[in-house]
Amino acid sequence: MRQYYQFLKNTFNHYVSCMGSVLICEYVSKYWGISGATMASSITENLELQLSEMELLFSMFPNKGEIDLEDASALLYVQRYLEGVREALPPQVSFSVNLTAEEPKADVCLHVSLPHEYPFAKPEIFVWSQALDRQQQKQLNDDLVSHISSLYNGELCISIAVQWLQDSIVPYIEKSKVTSENAPKPKETKITFHRMWIYSHHIYRQELRKKILDYAKRLHLTGFSLTGKPGVICVEGKKENCEEFWRDIRYPNWKHISCKHTETIEAVENVVEHRLFEAFEELTFEAHGDYGLRNDYHMDLGQFVEFLKEHNCEHVFQILFGLDAKSAKNVDLSLTS
Repeated sequence: MRQYYQFLKNTFNHYVSCMGSVLICEYVSKYWGISGATMASSITENLELQLSEMELLFSMFPNKGEIDLEDASALLYVQRYLEGVREALPPQVSFSVNLTAEEPKADVCLHVSLPHEYPFAKPEIFVWSQALDRQQQKQLNDDLVSHISSLYNGELCISIAVQWLQDSIVPYIEKSKVTSENAPKPKETKITFHRMWIYSHHIYRQELRKKILDYAKRLHLTGFSLTGKPGVICVEGKKENCEEFWRDIRYPNWKHISCKHTETIEAVENVVEHRLFEAFEELTFEAHGDYGLRNDYHMDLGQFVEFLKEHNCEHVFQILFGLDAKSAKNVDLSLTS
C-alpha cells in the first residue's frame, strides 16, 4: 500500500501542471483501485499530499510576501512528523496567498487553513479585499466555497481555488465599484469614537505581531500591542474601524482572545482629541520566567501599570486582570494565565 501512495505523490508532482489534480485522482482511482476512503484513512498520507501542494504553490508564487505562513515553522513540523523525528501531531498549516487583480487593479488576500484530514476534508478558506463591498465579498466567498464543494472528494484544491479566484474576481470588483459610484452621497454625520481593550493568553509569533501592527496602521487606529504572556491590545479610533480590526484579527483561528472592555463616545467631531495614544506601538516589557522552546514567559505587569498611568487609563488594569493595579508588582503572573 505504501508504494501506491508514493506513486500518487510522484504522479501529482510530475503531471499537475499539464493534467490537473482531477485527472490524476481519477487515474489513480481507476487504474490502481485506491478509493477516497482508503486514502483518507491515514493522516500521514494526507500530510504528504499537503506538502506536495505547498511545494506547488511556492513554485507558483516564489516572490517574498506572495505566500505568508501564519507559523513559519509549520511546514518544518509537518516534515519532521513525516520523517518520524517528531511524535506529536503537527499544527494545522495556515497561510495567506496575496494576489493582485490587474484591471481594475486591486490587492486580494486568500486566507487558507488546512485540517489534518485535508484533502479528504474541505479546507477553511476566505477571501478579503478592500476593493470589495460587503455584498460582493460575501457573494465571492459563497461562490468560491460552492466551486470547491463541487470538486472531486480528495482532490487538492488550493491551487484550483487560486486559479478560480484569479479568473473570476474582476466582475465582483467592478460590481462593487459601480455600487459605490451610484450610492447617494452620505450626509455629513458625527463620528462615533470607540476604544477596545483586548486580552489574549499570549502574543508571541512574529507573523501575528506584524499582522496586528499592519491592521492597526491600515485602519488608522492608535493604541498598543503588549507582546508576551499575557498579551493585551488596545485600539482606538472610529467605531467601524475598531470593529473591523476586531473581526479581522481573530480570523481564522485565534481562539484564546477576548474583548474585555469597550468605551464609546457618540457624535464627536474630531477623534484626535479623544485619543489616549498618539500612535499604535508594540510594547515589550522586562520578562520573567524560563523562555524555553515555547517562549513561555510572563510580562512585568508592574511596568505595564506604569505605562497605563502615563496614559490616564490605569483603571483598565482591574478590568483586564481582576487585580488591583497597586498590587501588580507583587502578583504571581502565572495567575493570569
